[in-house]
Amino acid sequence: MSKIAVCIMSGGMDSTLSASIAKRNGYDIVAVHFNYGQRTMKRELKAFRDIIEKLDVIKSYEIDLDFFEQIGASALTDSSIDVPTDGIEDGVPVTYVPFRNGIFLSIASAIGEKHQAKALYIGVVEEDSSGYPDCRQSYIEAMERAIDLGTRDETKLKIEMPLVALKKSQIVKKAMELSVPLELTWSCYQSEDRACGVCDSCRLRLNGFAEAGVRDLIEYEV
Repeated sequence: MSKIAVCIMSGGMDSTLSASIAKRNGYDIVAVHFNYGQRTMKRELKAFRDIIEKLDVIKSYEIDLDFFEQIGASALTDSSIDVPTDGIEDGVPVTYVPFRNGIFLSIASAIGEKHQAKALYIGVVEEDSSGYPDCRQSYIEAMERAIDLGTRDETKLKIEMPLVALKKSQIVKKAMELSVPLELTWSCYQSEDRACGVCDSCRLRLNGFAEAGVRDLIEYEV
């Protein structure tokens, strides 16, 4: 009998590597992508669709969540808040989407329970991330306990976060080792044509490639 993992996939390099690790670990992949009104929603969806073709997933979900736009409070979902381009901020940046990963994990857990999955993979990165509180290992572990309490007794979903302690450069190197198609991924927070190169996410990505000594194959405006 095959074993199934639900993989939360944004279309970015971290979640793509996380899903690729799940595949390498012998799981059949159920891929879950969320459209939540983010600025680069269409481009991220394209990346997700391109990536899952390469991963040969057994099932994919594209979940629409329009309430994030109603809540606002994030530069990713509220057009009145500018995406920072002056370097990575101290503390929690304005690109943080309130409790996003908690909501994503809850929905992915429901999908996992449906498919009798054994694992749920999420590409959170704590040490070298943008400072988002919902990317912390302690938080994900607490969510795993809550999900266990809120599902059937026979549902045992292990939340795997294989990248949580890695730096971006290590993520790039690991992706190269596993032949992950990083050229299909999208990280930019504000552009859907060519990546801006100056938002927090682009800076983290570019720094990771530079430190790994690998050329990033996507196009940048600057």
